[in-house]
Amino acid sequence: MQTYLRNCLAAVIVAIAWISCPAQSSPLQLDAKVHGHFRFVVYGDTRFTDPADKDAANAEVRQQLVQAIANVRPRFVVFGGDIAYKGERAADWKVYDNETAIWRERKIPVYPALGNHDLSGNLDQALANYFARFPDLKNNRYYSVRAGNVLMFTLDSSLDETTGPQGEWLKAQLENLPKSIDFAFIVLHHPPYTSSSDEKTYGGGHSARTPEQKLAAYLEAEQPKLRAQIVVFAGHVHNYERHEHGGVTYFVTGGGGAHAYPITRAPDDPFQSREVNYHYLLVEVRGRKLKVTVNRLESKDGLASWTQPDLLALSTPKAAQHGNIFQKLFH
Repeated sequence: MQTYLRNCLAAVIVAIAWISCPAQSSPLQLDAKVHGHFRFVVYGDTRFTDPADKDAANAEVRQQLVQAIANVRPRFVVFGGDIAYKGERAADWKVYDNETAIWRERKIPVYPALGNHDLSGNLDQALANYFARFPDLKNNRYYSVRAGNVLMFTLDSSLDETTGPQGEWLKAQLENLPKSIDFAFIVLHHPPYTSSSDEKTYGGGHSARTPEQKLAAYLEAEQPKLRAQIVVFAGHVHNYERHEHGGVTYFVTGGGGAHAYPITRAPDDPFQSREVNYHYLLVEVRGRKLKVTVNRLESKDGLASWTQPDLLALSTPKAAQHGNIFQKLFH
């Protein structure tokens, strides 16, 4: 009964968000202007807000992650949502402006997805705050980015991902991918798979919702038809997870500063950890080869230490036929 009620509530929230959604100006495709080998960062759930608000987020961790990402000098940063703590609150976005100023100084573009916190409060004001930071989106809540041989689809998971204008757009894009695309990345806030739970065993957690489960079913049905490899990046769960289903790899990267919590992981989860895993993902694209590395932060007395508890090497279905060439590319 609890699961049924949660699913009904999720459907109502999607419907309300859809009614309130301003029309897309047009299906927007941005150009990241990258060629050849490149790397970028994915992470989310930062909850930028007054650092004195200890209940909202761990500001020290958030700031150290921002600096570490700047030091990596990625070609761009991808946000999985919940950038601000309260989307309608201008002060929270000013904290984002101040704490990420180094990215703009180093000319690192940001490609965001909307999270539930980014949309919190007065919707019109929340969206105005959001689009003021990302004018290149031209008021588009979902859009795509071309980056070399990658096409990234950024979705608004407050809208249905498989029906309506957003769903129709996504399906048309995936079913007509250019032959030059080797990787199709899906970025959204709510994860299609998670071992977390609404039961909040450790004080926090979220179960996968029905709309995202339907998205996963669609992606897994499409993957065998494509020469490109689908990879999904989501957040919402304040930890790191990796799942593999139907030939599709799913990452949960919600360790950007919102208070992290342990996860009771399923026995068959590819990544096992009892840690809280504040982190960012470094994604490296080299032709038809892909490497995703978790960079995990531990902060004690203001000093940061870093580990890499998970690394995944992927290749396109066609490239996988070439065996161990991949390892030589990254060593």
